Amino acid sequence: MGYADKLVTAEQAVQLAVKDGDWVDYGFSTGFPELLDRALAARVGHVKDVKIRGGLFFMPQIEVIEKDPKQESFHYYSWHIGDYERKKQAEGLVSFMPTLLRLLPDLYRYHIRTDVAFVPVSVPDENGDCTLGTAPYCWKTIIENARTVVFEINEHYPRKIFGPDGSNKVNISQADYIVEGEHSPLPVRSYRAPSETDIKIAEHVLREIPDGACLSLGVGGVPFAVANMLKEGDFHHLGCWTGTLSDPMMDLYKAGKLDNSKKVLDKGLFSWNLASGSQALYEWLDEEPELFHPDGLDYIHRIENMCQNPDFISINGGVQLNLMGEENAESSGTRQLSGIGGQLDFLEAAYRSPGGKGFICMNSARKTKDGSLKSNIVANFTPGSATSAPRTLVQYAATEYGAVKLSGLSLKERAKAMISIAHPDFREELEKYAEESFK
Repeated sequence: MGYADKLVTAEQAVQLAVKDGDWVDYGFSTGFPELLDRALAARVGHVKDVKIRGGLFFMPQIEVIEKDPKQESFHYYSWHIGDYERKKQAEGLVSFMPTLLRLLPDLYRYHIRTDVAFVPVSVPDENGDCTLGTAPYCWKTIIENARTVVFEINEHYPRKIFGPDGSNKVNISQADYIVEGEHSPLPVRSYRAPSETDIKIAEHVLREIPDGACLSLGVGGVPFAVANMLKEGDFHHLGCWTGTLSDPMMDLYKAGKLDNSKKVLDKGLFSWNLASGSQALYEWLDEEPELFHPDGLDYIHRIENMCQNPDFISINGGVQLNLMGEENAESSGTRQLSGIGGQLDFLEAAYRSPGGKGFICMNSARKTKDGSLKSNIVANFTPGSATSAPRTLVQYAATEYGAVKLSGLSLKERAKAMISIAHPDFREELEKYAEESFK
């Protein structure tokens, strides 16, 4: 069957593809099946027990949630809670599923069922080849395992970033149905300027980054502040291997600081699984596609790949750290705030890379709604909170009061190091706990 034979409306596609009790995959983040979501939502009351999986979407709303607040037809599950999903989770309309991103492809292969895949793709070329755009995710694995595959052609998706050996390429022959239509522009992500505290933390981290380092930057004030300092400092031949390609990486490249020339694997290439940022970032992908290696989670989040690059530097934020160096990156008690994403993957890669360093960065304290100050370095996590990263994988911790290396230290030594970067108002009580607990 050719393109024309598979072309249907979004309304026809959902009626043909989705049955009662099905699991439907929407994808991740900047890749969202907008037309199919709208059409499926219109089927409320006509189907039963349809379960949708996705995560970290930046759309203003997800129609299957909005149109079915009583969950008569649809139940939405998220791998990683984003802003919109967090609000709907509070209303009981989003269920969170914990996972490590590097394990997600094997989950689909061996442990969970996927019936229908709604796959956002670019406009095809003359050979019927499409890119997976800004979110390769683990779509290739899902496509291989789904009963029914529907391609949603997004006219805004980059059309040239097929990647080395077709790492970001699919063909219309892999689709059972194809849907076209008009889409919203790709979601543009902007972030607040780094605070004074972010800048202080970044200054401590910057001292630990060697020239030619391979960078994996999380999203937020501290990673972005580090990128700005690298751009202004005396750094050269930096590299990029990251979960999310964002504007700071583009800025480092255009400033002549990042050329990927020191990487062992993917030499000369930006390696990433998701692109999220400005319109300029999305346009850059098609302007210089030869610079990029977009690929699935199997490749980008594979520790054995990342750690081949020396001086692999992973910089991420968290919610809390305890005195043993355990990290809570994603929850406040049992309330899920986000997800672990690829943080553990990049922390371990940094551990195993020659000269690699993994940093968990956070403010030493925070102000609550009533104006009181609470320490983010604690004796024990709030009951119900997740231990996102075990103490065995947190190599460096950084606050505005310094950066400390935890690997190789005893529990007592770790506690002393953590207290040294805690807010001064809380050090005395933390010292008392440490003295009683770590002999």
